[in-house]
Formats: sequence, C-alpha cells, structure tokens
Amino acid sequence: MKQLITFIVTGFLLVGAFGCEEAAKNTSETPKTTDKTINSQTKPTTIPAASTETKAKTETQKNSVGKAEVDLKTTVSKKLQAGLPGNKLEVENKDGEIIIKGTATSQEELKKAEKLVKEVKGVKSVTIEAQVKATNKP
Repeated sequence: MKQLITFIVTGFLLVGAFGCEEAAKNTSETPKTTDKTINSQTKPTTIPAASTETKAKTETQKNSVGKAEVDLKTTVSKKLQAGLPGNKLEVENKDGEIIIKGTATSQEELKKAEKLVKEVKGVKSVTIEAQVKATNKP
C-alpha cells in the first residue's frame, strides 16, 4: 500500500513538473500586461495582427467607396447635361451630398437642376451654390 501511495504522489509530481514547463513555454507567446492591479477575473484582450487578407479587404473597401463617389458624380453630371444641355454647372460629391456650383442662366434652371439631381439613386441631399447670371443675347 505504501508503494502505491508513493507511486501516485510521484506521478502527480511528474505531471505537475511537465505542466509547469509547458506553461513556461506558453507564457513567452502571450502578451504581457503592465498593469499589476488586474484582478483574477479580468483577462487581457489580445488583438491579432492584420493579415494580408485583411489589408486587401480594407483597400478594396476604400477603393469601392472612392469609386462609388466618382460614379455618383459622373451619373449626376450626365443627368444634368441630358436635362439641361449647355449648362455651366459643376458637380461635387461628398458622401452622397451633391453640391452644384457654377453659373446658371435663370433661377428656373437651378430648380430644374436640383430636381434632376434628386432623381439620381444614391443622392442624399442637394446643395445649390451656383449663381444666376443672365446671358447677354445680341
């Protein structure tokens, strides 16, 4: 019986020694915290490093946002040229908020331009910063 107890105790000691050794290897892989007042219930949060796949997705999202803004500006410009041929209005796009600048021949032209721009899908709001200047006809 004494030999069995000795065998069991020795087994626990060996398992404990190998467990501590493995834990020592793993602690070099885990991030160290500088705050010494962390209680035992709080666990530090680790953030994985960005992979090339994550970086590629981020770049694609940035490019698609920029492309969407350019596409909306182009669509609005084409709509204005079709609805008001020969106009001298410029279009700016800031996150779906369209700003119309330049000169118009009449207030009616600006109202029609605003109406045309609001019809374009993706436009959130329209701001008119254009001026009305009557054309001098001989």
